[in-house]
Amino acid sequence: MVSAMPRGIGCIVDRLPCSFELDTLSPVLGAFSSKSERTLSDLAGQFLDAAAYERALAEGDRLVYVVYQSTGSGQAGDLDYGLTVLWPGKIGNEYWMTKGHYHHVLETSEVYYCLQGTGYMVMEDISGHWAVEKLASARGLYVAPGWAHRMVNVGNVPLAALYVCPSHAGHDYHTIETRGFRKLIVEQGGAPAIIDNPRWQGCRR
Repeated sequence: MVSAMPRGIGCIVDRLPCSFELDTLSPVLGAFSSKSERTLSDLAGQFLDAAAYERALAEGDRLVYVVYQSTGSGQAGDLDYGLTVLWPGKIGNEYWMTKGHYHHVLETSEVYYCLQGTGYMVMEDISGHWAVEKLASARGLYVAPGWAHRMVNVGNVPLAALYVCPSHAGHDYHTIETRGFRKLIVEQGGAPAIIDNPRWQGCRR
């Protein structure tokens, strides 16, 4: 693209029109404003088998997922976008997952596009309704307003997905940390299965 944008000015800082690169062989977002790494210790209390979690953590605080973020202005009308890369693994028979979140502004939605790997997006709304959708290469997903969401990797390679959401949406991790998700993804008979979470503490409101 030919433009009059001054040399050295990037889209991250000034929020000018821009393009960005995605490496789909070793997923990395080419231009990002921040990078967040989540390890096993960041997921304390999220896995059903607490004893298996403590054993895994004692062997090392392993990296579970990375989020490359291009953060916007925080104002309505702007967009945040980024890339989440979730490594494969299990705690007991439960697959590795992201922490999951609601949006602070519940009336906001999000779109994901899977670049690599196999997994699921586990979702629930504030009334306790739930949904689970498959994630696979070249498959997109729309998360409706008011729905919490969490990625789960059920494959043997990193699960990578591009996301786009309103810049003012914000993230509410606390509700999920305290209440959990209604459904969990575990391995049963060598295949992923959706089960009830016995520790789920009800809807958000």
